[in-house]
Order: sequence, then structure tokens, then C-alpha cells
Amino acid sequence: MEYHEAADRLYDLGRFGIRPGTASTADVLAHLDDPHESIDAIQLAGSNGKGSTARMLESVLRAAGHTVGLYTSPHLEDMRERIRVDGRPIPKAAVSEFVAACDEYLTERGADGASPTFFETTTAMALWHFAREDVDYAVMEVGIGGKEDATSVVEPVASAVTSVALEHTTVLGDSVPEIARDMAHVAPAVNGSASADGPSQIGGSPADDASAGNATAGGGPTADDTTPLVTAADGEALGAIREVAPDVVTVGDGVDPSAEAGDRPDVHVTYEGRVSHAEAAVTIDLSAHPTRPHADAVESHMAAIGAHQAENAGVAVALARQLVDVSVDELRTGLRRAHWPGRFEVMDDAPLVVLDGAHNPAGCERFADTLSTFEYDDLHLVVGVMHDKDYGEMVAALPTPDSVVACRPTTDRSVDPAVLARLFEREGVEDVRTISAVRDGFEHALAQAEPGDAVVVAGSLYAIAEARTHYTLTGVETDVRDLSDARRTLERANVTEKGVWRMRGKAVHRTVHLRLQERQAAYLKQELLSLGGECALSGLQREEQLVEAVCMGTLSQFKRLVEKLDAQPYGLAAIGAELRETLGIGESGDTGAGSPSPHGPDVTGTEYPWGEAPAVMGILNVTPDSFHDGGEYDDVEAAVARAASMVDAGATIIDVGGESTRPGAEPVPVADEIDRVVPVIERIRDLDAAISIDTRKAAVAEAALDAGADIVNDVSGLADPEMRFVAAEHGASLIVMHSLDAPVDPDREVTYDDVVGDVLAELAETVLLAERAGLDREQIIVDPGLGFGKSKREEFELLDRTDEFRALGCPILIGHSQKSMYDWVGQDAGDRLESTVAATALAIDRGADIVRVHDVPENVAAVETALATLDSAGYENRRRSRGDAK
Repeated sequence: MEYHEAADRLYDLGRFGIRPGTASTADVLAHLDDPHESIDAIQLAGSNGKGSTARMLESVLRAAGHTVGLYTSPHLEDMRERIRVDGRPIPKAAVSEFVAACDEYLTERGADGASPTFFETTTAMALWHFAREDVDYAVMEVGIGGKEDATSVVEPVASAVTSVALEHTTVLGDSVPEIARDMAHVAPAVNGSASADGPSQIGGSPADDASAGNATAGGGPTADDTTPLVTAADGEALGAIREVAPDVVTVGDGVDPSAEAGDRPDVHVTYEGRVSHAEAAVTIDLSAHPTRPHADAVESHMAAIGAHQAENAGVAVALARQLVDVSVDELRTGLRRAHWPGRFEVMDDAPLVVLDGAHNPAGCERFADTLSTFEYDDLHLVVGVMHDKDYGEMVAALPTPDSVVACRPTTDRSVDPAVLARLFEREGVEDVRTISAVRDGFEHALAQAEPGDAVVVAGSLYAIAEARTHYTLTGVETDVRDLSDARRTLERANVTEKGVWRMRGKAVHRTVHLRLQERQAAYLKQELLSLGGECALSGLQREEQLVEAVCMGTLSQFKRLVEKLDAQPYGLAAIGAELRETLGIGESGDTGAGSPSPHGPDVTGTEYPWGEAPAVMGILNVTPDSFHDGGEYDDVEAAVARAASMVDAGATIIDVGGESTRPGAEPVPVADEIDRVVPVIERIRDLDAAISIDTRKAAVAEAALDAGADIVNDVSGLADPEMRFVAAEHGASLIVMHSLDAPVDPDREVTYDDVVGDVLAELAETVLLAERAGLDREQIIVDPGLGFGKSKREEFELLDRTDEFRALGCPILIGHSQKSMYDWVGQDAGDRLESTVAATALAIDRGADIVRVHDVPENVAAVETALATLDSAGYENRRRSRGDAK
């Protein structure tokens, strides 16, 4: 079964709506031999904050060394986002395998009039996937309520209720106490104890965060009856929770000194306010935790901003303490790494740009409180809301804007923008307009805003997903050299087998792979066909997620296409602008040479070593145990001499490393690593080359930058949350590598659907993090991570498709020197120079800006040869400008 067929099958289940109960999910799991029985699951319920808390808990558990599954809803762009293991979405192949295993069963249940819903089935798929991946813990965000949610098919080892507000009143009850009592049934001592006689399970469409269920299928990990429920609820909600759950750990700010001892929270949380536009500070006091007290308070920065997020952090920390022995350092690291797109996500600071998925009145009130801590002039609000929400109360709860753009997210559940506009007019807002597409409305607001203003998108995660495409990866130009390349490009976009056969001969021109909204994709295909081009769409075409499109045509056809898109709605003008940038088409339609620069962003005339031509980075390992040259240069004098010789041979960057990342390498303490690298950097900083510090630790990077380094090379991809801020504060360039483990774990098996597409998507989010710390894209260098969590075949594919990483708008580094990937072509360790040199030439041909190598003279020669071959006239001019005689 192909992925688009499997995903369509799941989405089709959305028509069955919401049905309370867990029996249906339990039946699906029974068909799969009850995989959930082997899983230690944590349930998180609540009206607001449960998704953020789930992400924080997952991050903390991973920081403590555990493999963690995460199940959340809804998704932003792709259904697979809902199910993650150690941060990576469920592979397409796994979705196909799951649906194939359940297809006959689903048909039989449908024939009986009892088909599982979308949410029920994806809940079963999550538990099936977590069992196959042998996770240590599965963090499960509840859909609706708790008692009758599909996730309650598990017997949780820990659980929480974050907050309680009026929501889903037709299902949960029309008062806060009723809703609180329903949610409290996720408590370990309660869930699994009720009978399974309730109605046949919950479900819901992909648009509903729904599920339900009380009774479990039985047999899973069973919590001790005394395991307390953790909650940040207070007042009448807390009282109602206590009626259901026998033991409760309370979390709160604890600011009322006059409160009775029994009314004070067990876990005291203090929100210390923002420390920057991108982070806030929190203090969590666990000393009064009734079962797992901790003497040392957790003082941490966190990416989640707002007093309510501090409470969510307190809930996550309290749960983590119940589950594992986790240190204060691990708690800090986990909280700071927990990024959750679309939840008060600050994208820029001039103007301030915030994306927040507040989707009910209580969420809008919390959003308004958090936004009030920022200073800005005018507020420009872009809003799109679902019709099943209390949008009148939401409008009243949002901060009063100076201008409003009411939009319609691409779903049939969205409110008419005219209705939203009228509500804001009643609130006294004078500058109100309707623009159908969220992306168009967002672009309009950005164009209107001054640097001191604020632009906010709110009201629904659907609206957030569409606005966020302004920042995320959309168009990737693909090098299609022959029919085999064309076939692979189309298959990666999930084009049907028949479509691949029909279209493959038409792709050998200019080919661009895009991810678009369904209506954007349909319009783009129609327009490109009218111009004589071709466009193949994914077999999966749903409004619930982005559609993949492979556009094929001559440059002239693309030129006419972007001119037509300029005047079109639905965010198509922005798509046209992206095509212009991807294909190197000028605003006037002038195509010039017909291609953007093959090497990174235009930094000509800057002091970057890669500004005029690709740079050679010489590796200087001052370690005793690096895989290729460990121990050769761990003496300062030897290291200095080596650096000088590499510069003489043509290296324009020297990369100094004091810790090996080879398989099995032992971690080096911060102080020891500093002692290794700083004396060398201080001695070589006057060489005619930039200095890079190769480290995973922000403290080491800061010491190296203070000593004279210019670049930070982080092979962990920002695993240390402070790293991006250190680089930004020093104005340094930052290399971010795609890495799942550093040091490399040779036993870890990783599944990629498309190694280049997957690595691109993950690096895109890492680049956004670096940008939000204050770095420009020309300062952020991306490294696909050859040798880190990929097979040898995948490493060669990454090398071959290096040019696709230009879509990130960053310089590209390829680190391939002397690596084990060359075993695949018969080159043993110590005998890989020739393969390395050949790969250097290929990397330059494919658009690399920097090659990182051990053997500088030979690889400089390869770079020069590749450049002379690619552009002999340009190469001759460059030789003259640098005074070469020959």
C-alpha cells in the first residue's frame, strides 16, 4: 500500500465524528495483538496547555536519556507530526504498514456500522508504533476530557490535568466542575478501574482533537494505586478533581502567603518573566512534593513564554520526578529544549511577530496576558477561528488591536471572515478588513507593520499552520538529469504509479518540488498547464495537510507563471515570490543566467571565507582519540604548526576540536575541553584564516570565541539550548549539523522516507531556532551530517543532492573527509584520500560552500579543478583578481 492511499484511508475515517468510549480503540489494538500492553504511558488532559506540557515532559525524559514516544493533536502540516519517537515523525512506510495491517479489519467494522473514527485509529497507530520502537515512555495528549477519551485505553503510569475551562460542553458537561471530574479520570488510580460498559469509543475527525475512553483493554503497565494525579487546576475545578482522584499533587504560583497550608500548591512555580524576546525564566520548587521532594529548586530558561507556561513546566517537572531519577541539570536542559511550534511562538522582534494557537476564550486570555509583557506600538491582528468555538468570547478576550485581518483557514469548519470582522467592529476596532487566505492576510499585516509594531496570528492552529509557511521550507529545486532522476523525484512526492509513468519524461527541464495548500496546488497546476508546463500532484490531496506538487517546465514558462501568480489570491503571490527566489527569476521576470547562485546566499564582498568562492576548512583535532588523526596534534606546538601548514596549502578556515564524536567516544568535561582548545586558538588567531570551534557545549564555544574564534561548529544541531544565543551574542557564524546522536551510536537504526527531504525539514526548524536567537541566514551554515545517523547509501545520496539544501537560504558545509562511508566503495580506514578528494569535487559541483577535510592540499586542488570546470571564464577572472601569474 502506498503512503497516499494509507493516509487517505485514515482521513476518510474523519467523517464518523466523535463518539465517547474506548471500546473501539481497544478492538483495533486487539486486532494488532494489544501492542499497548508493553508501554509505560503518561496521559495529559486539560483545556489548555496539555500539548505544551506533553512536549516539555517528553523533552525532559529525553534529556534524562530515555527513548520517548509523543502523541499530540492536531497537526500543523502533516498528519505524521502527531506521532513522534525522540522527536522524529512516524515514517510514511510505517503508516502504510499499519493501515495495510488494519485495512480488512476496518472494512469489516465499517460493514457492521461500527467503523473506528480517525482519532481512535491514529491513537491505535501511535501505540502500535511506540511498541515497535520499544520506547521507554509514551507521552499521550488526551483529545477531549479524559474519562471517555480514546487515549484512556492505556493504564497510565502517571497522569496530569493541566487546566480546566468551559469547552466541548455538549460532550463533557456545561460547568467547570463537571468537566474537571471527567478529566480527573486519567488519574492512575482511576483509569482502568471503571467498567467497559460505556458507549463504543470516542473518535473524531482529524479536525477534532477528539477521542474518548475510560475502560482499558487491560493488561498494560499498571501504576501503583497511590500514584498521584498532577494538576495545575485550582478553585472549584481542583475541588471537583479531588472528588474523583484520591491523591493529587498540585502545581501553582503559591504567591498567597495568607493561604492555609493545605491550600498551598505542592509544587511552587515562580514565573520570573522574559529574559529575551525568545525565552523566559522560571523557578520550580519541589521541596514540598508529597512523594518525590527535591531540595534544589529548578531555575531554568525556557522557550515557552508566559506565566501559564511556567505552570505547565511545573506539571512536567512534577511528572518527570514521579517517573525517573532526573537531575536538576537534566530538568533545565529538557525545559529549555522544549520548542512547540504555534504556541506563543515568537518569529521575529522587529516587528514583533507572534504565532499563537489560542482557540478558546481562556486560551485567548492567557495569550493577551503574555503579549502584554512585550512593548510595541500598533498591534496588527490576523485571525481565523473554527465555527465550533465560542468565537464571540474569544474576540472579547483578545487584546484590542489597531488593525484586524479576518481570514478563513482552509477547512470547512472555519468561521466566515465577515462574521469575525463584524465582531471586531463591535469591539470598536476601526481598521478591519477581510482577506480570505491566511497567508495573504499575514503578508498584508507584515507589509503594514512598522519595526516597532506587533503582528499576531491567533484563533486556531489551522491559521497558524498557514501563516507559518512564510518561514518554513516550501520550494526545493531538484536537479533532474535523466528519466531515472525524474522517476525518483515524482515518487518522493507520493505521485501515483500511473502519474509517475506519464510525467517522468516531462520533468527533465526545470523541476521544483513544492508543498502547498490543496486549493493552491489545484490553481498552480491549472495555470502551469495553461502555459505548456506540467504539474504532478501527490495522490494525497486533503485540506487537512499540505499537498506535494512537482512543477516542471522551461524557465520561460516559470517566468510567465510567477507573473500570473502576482495578482492571485489564496497566498499564491507569496508562492510566486518563492519561485522567483528558488529559480533566480528577477522581479521584472528577467531570468538572467536562468539560475540562482549555485553556492548559498549572496555574500559577495563580505569577509566570510566562502563569500567569493567555496572554502576549504582544515580539520585540527587536538584530541587523543579522534577517528583519523587522534593524538597527532594534541600538543600545542604541533597543533600550531599543523594549522600554519594548512593555511599555507589554501585552507581559509581552521576547525579546532577538543572532543571526538567517533562511535564510542567518551565525553570530555567542559574544563578539559577548554584547556585543550583555547591555548591553540590563542596561538593561531593571527593566521590568515577564520577559526572555527568544533564543540557541542555552549560554555566551550563561548571560551573559544573569547579567545579569538569566528565560527561555532555544532555537530549536535543545537542540543545545548544556550549555543544559539552564544553565537548570536558574539556575532559569530554558526554551523548546525543534522545529527541524531553525537558521539555516533553505531547501533541505532534510523528510518527515513526520503533522507534528503527529512534532513531538510529537520534542519529548517533548527535554522528557525538560530534565527530567532538573532542570527541571519548568511551566518547560519547547514551541514547534512554525513556519518551521523545515516546508512552509507543515504550518505552518498545526500552528497549527490547537496544542491537541494540551497532551499534553506544558508551556506552549505559538507563534512565527508576520511569517513566510513567510503567502505561502500572499497576504501578501508587510512586509505580513503582518493575517495575524499573525488567527493570534494562532487560536493563543489553540487553547490557546497565549504568542504571540511583533513588533507588540505589535495582537496584544495579538487576545489580549484571543480570551479574551473563549472565556470572557466569566472575562474579566469578570479585568478586575475588574486594576482595569479599563470
